[in-house]
Amino acid sequence: MTAAEGGAAAPRREPHGDGVLRGKVAIVTGAASGLGRATALGLARAGAHVVVADLDARGGREVADLVGGRFRACDVSDLDANRALVEFTQETYGGVDIALLNAGVATGCGVGEDFDPARYRRAMGANLDGVVFGTHAVLPALRARGGGSIVATASLAGLAAVPLDPLYAANKHAVVGLARSLGPALAPENVRFNAVCPGFAESRIIDPLRGMLSEQGMPVIPAETVADTVLRILTGDGTGECWFIQPGREPEPFRFRNVPGPGAPVAV
Repeated sequence: MTAAEGGAAAPRREPHGDGVLRGKVAIVTGAASGLGRATALGLARAGAHVVVADLDARGGREVADLVGGRFRACDVSDLDANRALVEFTQETYGGVDIALLNAGVATGCGVGEDFDPARYRRAMGANLDGVVFGTHAVLPALRARGGGSIVATASLAGLAAVPLDPLYAANKHAVVGLARSLGPALAPENVRFNAVCPGFAESRIIDPLRGMLSEQGMPVIPAETVADTVLRILTGDGTGECWFIQPGREPEPFRFRNVPGPGAPVAV
């Protein structure tokens, strides 16, 4: 039995980074491919121990072997599965310092005649419940370490209108709102909560769109660019931030406009 299958821990492979996160313990959901895979590799290079979580057991084990970490099957839309993932990580590495709540799926339907309640619930379960449940499950572990960092994968669809996929925009807007709200709420406990909001990035979600993107000359953001941004967030000190990632631009926190305050009473 290999370490990735849940047996004895494999010998730790030396990361190729500068060790800025050496000794930290990280959970990455949706880590079998795409953005999660790239970030798991980046965390390992930075010195972190990584628990790779995904429903794709084959891909997840492959990534776990690459990073010298452990694999755990997890349906992020299930609260108990999130709790079990955190418990597994604590039992394996003694605690948790970092959680990248990255698992997500495309919606596949709209709100009109094509509305499909099952697809809707699947998308909301992975893209929103997975972040809420993951946060709820990992917070006690972070508190036990005296603090830590959570990064949720949102999307540029969480910062702008997306008429072609309003339900995807809805759950990603919710993740953005959660990050902006939980950032300051958790700061007194030394827990930072931020989000990344990439445009069209290299992942399975964009597979149905590749032809259109190519025809329009729209570049696809490398998964490594998103991973590098996550590492910048983890090694920074900001909280409640939502970092946009767009081709040809330097990633940075999105500057939200303030909501207008109350005005003078309206005469009647």
